[in-house]
Amino acid sequence: MKRYYFLSDAHLGSRLIDDPKAHEAKIVAWLDQVKEDAKAIFLVGDIFDFWFEYRFVVPKGYTLLLGKLRELTSSGLDIHFFIGNHDLWTFGYLEQEVGLIVHKEPLKTDLLGTPFYITHGDGLGDNSLSFKLLRKIFHNKTLQWMFRNLVPTQLGLGFGYAWSAYDRKRHDKTIPPYLGPEKEHLMVFAREAQKTMPQIKYYVFGHRHILLNEPLNQSKVIILGDFMRRFSYGVWDGKTFELKKFQMEERLK
Repeated sequence: MKRYYFLSDAHLGSRLIDDPKAHEAKIVAWLDQVKEDAKAIFLVGDIFDFWFEYRFVVPKGYTLLLGKLRELTSSGLDIHFFIGNHDLWTFGYLEQEVGLIVHKEPLKTDLLGTPFYITHGDGLGDNSLSFKLLRKIFHNKTLQWMFRNLVPTQLGLGFGYAWSAYDRKRHDKTIPPYLGPEKEHLMVFAREAQKTMPQIKYYVFGHRHILLNEPLNQSKVIILGDFMRRFSYGVWDGKTFELKKFQMEERLK
């Protein structure tokens, strides 16, 4: 049986990870495990803690992961990459060199006969003015062009990694548990979205770093957790959506 796999929020390259090489190896081991029966893989945002492509330069490292992704896409496996709020600055490298299908907007798609809505989730249902302003700055194409063409590479990447480390550390200290159906931003968004997209059966998000598989009327809201501390992922087999945790030692037995 072929399955669809979902993973988000690995934050590879985070300066808060004690052993970055082991962290990267773990996601590669996961890819090697799921490739056996994967119909497609969805990487639902913030796979990298910081990613910015200059014209001739991309962030250093990740050769183990990028090589594995290239191997899988070359074999014919579709791998979808959704930008998050840490790795949104992709301008063609991941598509052209790695073979990923990059999504900069939410995806509405049919998986084994079931309608899905898939996106990272940052900014959805969240009315925070500071976050909205920051998101608008990061997504502004003129500012992206200026950063890419006018800021020296070393300075730009140094700033990016420093900001990501600060944001991740701040987020880890303030991340709330599940807030309930009336206050959880992504639940609020999905409830509103049902008014215009009643056909959607599964809303799949990352971003929040919590595990959630919650009914919402005739649909379900999925939040994938993270592949940074929980090492969680989602599986859809056409009948059931499961949230699982990857144990590397189990794979090595």
